[in-house]
Amino acid sequence: GSSLEPEERSMEPPAVPEEEEEEEEGAVPLSVAPGPVGCQLFGYVGIEAVLDQMKIKTMKTGFEFNIMVVGQSGLGKSTMVNTLFKSKVSRKSSQPGQEERIPKTVQLQSITHVIEEKGVKMKLTVTDTPGFGDQINNENCWDPIIKYINEQYERYLREEILICRKRKIPDTRVHGCVYFVPPTGHWLRPLDLEFMRRLSKIVNVVPVIAKADTLTLEERAEFKQRIQEDLKTHAISVYPQEDFDQDPEDRALNDRIREKIPFAVVGADQEHQVNGKRVLGRKTKWGIIEVENPAHCEFPLLRDLLIRSHLQDLKDITHNVHYESYRVRRLNESNRPG
Repeated sequence: GSSLEPEERSMEPPAVPEEEEEEEEGAVPLSVAPGPVGCQLFGYVGIEAVLDQMKIKTMKTGFEFNIMVVGQSGLGKSTMVNTLFKSKVSRKSSQPGQEERIPKTVQLQSITHVIEEKGVKMKLTVTDTPGFGDQINNENCWDPIIKYINEQYERYLREEILICRKRKIPDTRVHGCVYFVPPTGHWLRPLDLEFMRRLSKIVNVVPVIAKADTLTLEERAEFKQRIQEDLKTHAISVYPQEDFDQDPEDRALNDRIREKIPFAVVGADQEHQVNGKRVLGRKTKWGIIEVENPAHCEFPLLRDLLIRSHLQDLKDITHNVHYESYRVRRLNESNRPG
């Protein structure tokens, strides 16, 4: 009120001479002081309430997440997606009574589901790529996948440049591509290297070793080291990319993740009884492989990366890096004379 005004004015005069004295002594002037200085509040303002507002708005509107799985047939792509989201969200491998046939060319199939957990709705789109790497001649088998990813960028761009555009543009862009490497135990195949080299420039690629339960722990560690050497030798930058680490904390977290990539995963969509608990796993003659047990496989690391810790970062990098580079390239093409 008015009673505070004289006190505020009485505090100003002594502050001016102090600044002048500091400037005379060679101190850094106020106008060029490095960095923003925190302001001490005299009481509760309520700035933190913006987090609650964002949470409430997100719970009302929901959000979108689009994931693509790429790999040869029989590597457990559909099972892995079902395991990630603990529901039947991936495509059916074949219709009842019909024989499953390998497509002659790469076909892309997308299925969209709305998943709700504790009031939060997520529109999940899973894009599968049956036929990838299944032929004798796999030359340019990545072209349909690159075309599909660019088509989603183009669709978003066309909506964005409209004069009267929608308040919320539907986002069909691929936020993450999980690439399944066959558990050969040797080096990466030329097909794997060429795919990741091309796709890592336009989408977030997360490589995983499929059906890792077919390898011993020693074979798994050696195979993982060889893959890391291959990626480094061919300058392939998979997610999370070092160039996009924003601060030391992000870099420290992502460095620990990069040491584990590619994740050696095992997928299962059936529950079994283990020590009185129901767990997801694969039952064998010598025991049960628990997919959510870090001692058995690295599926929990993949789940945490895609959902619990880096889901929003996947969307941000897709929008700010991959889509932005596509947008700049397309607009430059359209502005060229002739």
